[in-house]
Amino acid sequence: MGTEEGNEQVSASRKHLVFAYYVTGHGFGHATRVVEVVQHLIYAGHDVHVVTGAPDFVFTTEIQSPKLFLRKLVLDCGAVQADALTVDRLASLEKYSETAVVPRASILATEVEWLNSIKADLVVSDVVPVACRAAADAGIRSVCVTNFSWDFIYAEYVMAAGHHHRTTVWQIAEDYSHCEFLIRLPGYCPMPAFRDVMDVPLVVRRLHKSRKEVRKELGIGDDVKVVILNFGGQPGGWNLKEECLPSGWLCLVCGASDDQNLPPNFIKLAKAAYTPDLIAASDCMLGKIGYGTVSEALAYKLPFVFVRRDYFNEEPFLRNMLEYYQGGVEMIRRDLLTGRWKPYLERAISLKPCYEGGINGGEVAARILQDTAVGKNYTADKLSGARRLRDAIVLGYQLQRVPGRDICIPDWYSNAENEFGLRTGSPTAEMTETRSHIMSYTEDFNILHGDLQGLSDTMTFLKSLAELDAVYDSGKTKEKHWMRERMAAAGIFNWEEEIFVARAPGRLDVVGGIADYSGSLVLQMPIREACHVAVQTNHPSKHKLWKHTQARQNAKGQGPTPVLQIVSYGSELSNRGPTFDMDLTDFMDGGQPISFQKAKEYFARDPSQRWAAYVAGAILVLMTELGMRFENSISMLVSSAVPEGKGVSSSASVEVASMSAIAAAHGLDISPRELALLCQKVENHIVGAPCGVMDQMASACGEANKLLAMICQPAEVIGLVDIPNHIRFWGIDSGIRHSIGGADYGSVRVGAFMGQKMIKSGACALLTQSSSSANGNTEELEEGAVELLQTEASLDYLCNLSPHRYAALYFKMLPDSILGEAFLDQYSDHSDPVTIIDKKRTYGVRAAARHPIYENFRVKAFKALLTSAASDDQLTALGELLYQCHYSYSACGLGSDGTDGLVQLVQQMQQKKNSNTEDGTLYGAKITGGGSGGTVCVIGRNCLRSSQQILEIQQRYKGATGYLPFLFEGSSPGAGKFGYLRIRRRHPPNFN
Repeated sequence: MGTEEGNEQVSASRKHLVFAYYVTGHGFGHATRVVEVVQHLIYAGHDVHVVTGAPDFVFTTEIQSPKLFLRKLVLDCGAVQADALTVDRLASLEKYSETAVVPRASILATEVEWLNSIKADLVVSDVVPVACRAAADAGIRSVCVTNFSWDFIYAEYVMAAGHHHRTTVWQIAEDYSHCEFLIRLPGYCPMPAFRDVMDVPLVVRRLHKSRKEVRKELGIGDDVKVVILNFGGQPGGWNLKEECLPSGWLCLVCGASDDQNLPPNFIKLAKAAYTPDLIAASDCMLGKIGYGTVSEALAYKLPFVFVRRDYFNEEPFLRNMLEYYQGGVEMIRRDLLTGRWKPYLERAISLKPCYEGGINGGEVAARILQDTAVGKNYTADKLSGARRLRDAIVLGYQLQRVPGRDICIPDWYSNAENEFGLRTGSPTAEMTETRSHIMSYTEDFNILHGDLQGLSDTMTFLKSLAELDAVYDSGKTKEKHWMRERMAAAGIFNWEEEIFVARAPGRLDVVGGIADYSGSLVLQMPIREACHVAVQTNHPSKHKLWKHTQARQNAKGQGPTPVLQIVSYGSELSNRGPTFDMDLTDFMDGGQPISFQKAKEYFARDPSQRWAAYVAGAILVLMTELGMRFENSISMLVSSAVPEGKGVSSSASVEVASMSAIAAAHGLDISPRELALLCQKVENHIVGAPCGVMDQMASACGEANKLLAMICQPAEVIGLVDIPNHIRFWGIDSGIRHSIGGADYGSVRVGAFMGQKMIKSGACALLTQSSSSANGNTEELEEGAVELLQTEASLDYLCNLSPHRYAALYFKMLPDSILGEAFLDQYSDHSDPVTIIDKKRTYGVRAAARHPIYENFRVKAFKALLTSAASDDQLTALGELLYQCHYSYSACGLGSDGTDGLVQLVQQMQQKKNSNTEDGTLYGAKITGGGSGGTVCVIGRNCLRSSQQILEIQQRYKGATGYLPFLFEGSSPGAGKFGYLRIRRRHPPNFN
């Protein structure tokens, strides 16, 4: 039987052969591509025994032949999915151990006996590890056909799940090493375990019907736009809505359940429907990235709107291939679930996918397998060692990457094949080159120092830098604010000189909050949103000045002097000026830096430019604390994606990014901890906000997908706490603007320090009283009592007092509140260097002092629970601690209707749980940071159902308040982990 479209068939062998073809238990994609190879082997007259867990119809729909034998057996489990978009890494390793490791001896004995019984000539695996070892034990050659291997996939899971699973990866790699060679498919991952490689084109199922025939059968006109929803394992309870699609569009739904009700513009397809025909009859596809979806989208030039999957490590390599051939549009998960599909679909149909490579990989692979089975030797690759070394290095690169960042495939990995004079069936080499043109950060800048770390926001920032020259043509945009900011930014950089770029994220206060200034343990997570700052220094004579700055210098008649010029993007969002400039000599008085108080007054003169204190204040702090002097002019561009006023440390991210960039540009090596403490001085003394150091520490010292554990005495990092795989944190913005400089936060801080002073005074009185009652003989006192009282009499941080001591001795001593004047008359001062007591104001004391004492205990309990065994009780206890924290904030007067409403919505979700939705429950929530509005932190299971509940809360809050909350999801590295970039423009623009 010949193949379709004029391709040559696999020549019939003179010898009748028997193939044993093992298929992984991971999804249907492997089975469908195996069908394409198997049918060519059967066409050539051979018997094929397929070992699979896939349903029979996957094979029998395409192959009706007595030479096909199906044996139902699963010898590996693939990746276990927590839901449709998330892989459960620990469960995957445990399931593999249960499936293939524990019964290994029995499996090998059974398979050797079976292979001999069918008299197999060749064992083929896609890509079951133990099949290769069984073949070797049976004395039969084996070949693998795949684009990835399980040692590559599982290796990263081991990094997250624990080294006790590492022998699993070693065993898998050892099994693969028994394989004769690998038939490697396009979009491949590093696979160093295989001794030799043969590359083939895409393995794609062929079409049975034309586009016109399929549309006619479905009753769809040629002019109707159609998207095919090819989304295996759809989320339970997912409600598809008519408004998901642009007007006039239709959606073909694969894999819909029998009881799923669809809107009129959605068409439910039969389970056995032949997907390739339907794909070719559509205008674009929406789904998850996998080999089957990507290969068929490329083969039939169908734009593919895709959603990323968590911990699906094959995906970046397939995504690279898809994007190289201009066939992919990424949709964020939130928009998939909420039905905001229209812009993605409309973008997709404007693409022109350009894959022109072969799609007869099934035929080519079958021919290689047949030749191997009759004794032909394909293992003559003299450069196999170099290939395996490259693969091994990239595998190590993958394992050592910063958690939470995407995989950036190194240029040399793909380019090395051309250097060795090899050509493969994968487009990876050209892909990298073309991608660098698409991602113009590599085209427009030489990166002389630093690592992008796969951070898409950093790539976008560099892209915006590269495009600054375009704004000189004011006709290119009608957005006046956008043009104003970028015109200003384009005018301050000398494109022939180096630029330094730093990045610092905001943070989600998981637990600890305002107790930081009282010395509490805190747990903070750096969020995905971050601030970028670009800095350039130039000699004053060469510095590009704005016209008004030049005029000011001319008026002074002093010639060129060092100038600071700052541009801040997003000024229209907060009603502030987009630019700021000053002579750096304004920071000097009599040869010495001016005081922080004078600087505070300097920046407060113009409210529209007061924001500059967060940025320029870093310069004065470096001058004062480190003795720095700035002889050159400084240009700065600030671009922050951390929303202001939402309690996620937008100010700290600006301060940390600004100081990091300034330090890098001037050759200063400041540790992340020291940098955070310096940034706190900016906020406390120059901005005038009485914050603790928690925010700056999280932004500077945090790591992606981990909680920074820190004792704020003043800033001692005690470690990074891994977030367990089954737990996830979200931030939900209440829409009520939070300000750490607001009166409520400051008054609660004053009240806490008042309480500390009263407790110390009370301890002194108790010590004196105890001493007197013992007639001066301290030995008569209860053992340890004197030492405890002495410690409490000199209490340096309120959190060093245990809850039981507070409840037993000091609770009744503290008043509910006290007038500032009365406190000062009795105690003189409250020993807080960053707040001032207003004599006419009444301050709450008891609640303000109690909160940090009990919060410190809650944080310690929370941290311990995170490392305990995963269970519903664990999550319930963690959630309860968050609830307690929330209501303690409220007792201090730091609550708000909005944040209380969000916490109540979480509680309602939790109370609604039943046996059917238990795995998707949210467990707790609390107000964060300085309180009085801002963001609520939510804890729940890391699964799709929980994400859907978060989106439901978002919509219910909007229904109640009219405000759609901003959601904070994901994490990213802190400024210390990011370091800095030193870049130079490749082709400086000509503005003349």
